[in-house]
Amino acid sequence: MSQRFILLIKMAQIIDMKFMRYINLFSKICHVSTTNCFVYNNQIIFAVPKKEISVALGKKAMNVKKMSETLRKKIKVIEMPKDETNIKKFVEDLVSPVEFNNLEVKGSTVFISADRQGKAMLIGRNRIREKELSVILEKAFKITKLRIG
Repeated sequence: MSQRFILLIKMAQIIDMKFMRYINLFSKICHVSTTNCFVYNNQIIFAVPKKEISVALGKKAMNVKKMSETLRKKIKVIEMPKDETNIKKFVEDLVSPVEFNNLEVKGSTVFISADRQGKAMLIGRNRIREKELSVILEKAFKITKLRIG
């Protein structure tokens, strides 16, 4: 078995074929391996360790531009926190440029408070962005509930 496959089994994540292709392409172009690939707001987002962000971006962000041209989608590279204490920074990077006032974690529930416009942008039409954010938080941190208010 390959090392990547064993890593995926250990993380107990299910990665479908679309995300597997994105991860493989990211690995080939950016020379950084990750298992954290998400779709949020029509962007493909890769979460990598902080020390590897500059390598993943490349000189003058050429790696990201090349991937964006290849996939014909917007690409974003963010920092993957080492533990659950940095969820706020992760969510800020994820939803940027949307701003929110506060993020609170209680058990397996995340409460995000924002002003009226920020709340509307976080929820999205037909609650699509809220659902995407909820799936991302569940995959990355085992958060089961997301409340936006």
